[in-house]
Amino acid sequence: MEKGILKETKSKRRKVYLTGDDAIAEAMRQINPHVVAAYPITPSTQVVEAFARFAANGEVDTEFVAVESEHSAMSACVGAAAGGGRVMTVTGSQGLAYMFEVLGVASGLRLPIVMAIANRALNSPLNIHGDHSDTMAARDMGWIQLYSENGQEAYDNIIQAIRISEHPKVRTPVLVGIDGFQTSHMVETLTVEPDDAVKRFIGAYIPSYPMLDIDNPVLYGAADKPDYYMEHRRSNLEGMIHAPEIIRQIGREYGELTGRHYGMVEEYRMEDAEYAVVIMSAVAGSVKDVVDQLREEGVAAGLLKVRAFRPFPVEEVISSLSRTKCVAVLDRCGPGGAQGGPLFLEVRATLYEEESRPQVINCIYGLGGRDLPQRYIRDVYLRLREIARTGERGKLVDFLTVRE
Repeated sequence: MEKGILKETKSKRRKVYLTGDDAIAEAMRQINPHVVAAYPITPSTQVVEAFARFAANGEVDTEFVAVESEHSAMSACVGAAAGGGRVMTVTGSQGLAYMFEVLGVASGLRLPIVMAIANRALNSPLNIHGDHSDTMAARDMGWIQLYSENGQEAYDNIIQAIRISEHPKVRTPVLVGIDGFQTSHMVETLTVEPDDAVKRFIGAYIPSYPMLDIDNPVLYGAADKPDYYMEHRRSNLEGMIHAPEIIRQIGREYGELTGRHYGMVEEYRMEDAEYAVVIMSAVAGSVKDVVDQLREEGVAAGLLKVRAFRPFPVEEVISSLSRTKCVAVLDRCGPGGAQGGPLFLEVRATLYEEESRPQVINCIYGLGGRDLPQRYIRDVYLRLREIARTGERGKLVDFLTVRE
């Protein structure tokens, strides 16, 4: 028998048809932050448009600030968060790159800002379609990074991101990524929780050291010399160190509310998998289909979907992959001169110390929005099986679907 808040909210839930962008905007409406400062950029523009309508129609109490650039958007968010507000924004691609100077300010000051990202390729050439080059370029800027397979996860991740970022042990900004156009503009059926249930879940915002508390003055953004800069930078990591525990805890609590449980990763048919693919975001759905097909043919395939890229899920990766024979890490971002894509490098480094570790290869896919048909995913698994049989790895890093 269902109990507690799950039973209370189940009858009030709504089944809706929304794009990924609109799902994020709906979550933002329910969160009702104090400030949203944003500058629209494709493919995240629909989030800003939808939320601007909510603000104009009086459906939220939010101060919506239509700024003149993404740099200004993040600057306004930093000021509002430092002042004691619950703050959110939206961007992607060149807009995220334009924010870079201020991203480090937000994380360095441990401000719990939540930012939605419709992932899009970085120039040049100009491309408005989805890949992960934008957020991977920001992977070491001190922001927690969550990735969403579909509109439902985008909605769920945004709500959880508020709790994660504001947790006293974390106090770190969070970005939530969705694949541009594949998720941002695709209409899906998803479940929206009741407004009052979401409000109870996120709770009232309790600011930490707000600048506008004139009875308890604080200093923000001071200059720092070599005497203490290193100690202060080390202290910035405290939020990341505690984040895995809090992400798991809040994922469990959200599961109790909604029936949809979340952790750092999602395993799919990994209990006895010999060959595994590691991936993030939208294409994980296609990989699941291929896994099911291969299982019917007697191939022990499995999937490890990384939800939290920052902080990296070290424990889960070791637990899930150390018992496999061969692994292919699929990166939707080019190597950029490194020995593979960012996700591949993290997975390989994580497994390096393990006595029992699989052979790991890297496949680059989907740059600039290119589709990845299931036959290519199938070929990746069959290649893993062949590597396990012969011991011959071939290319460490390969590009899928590239014209010869």
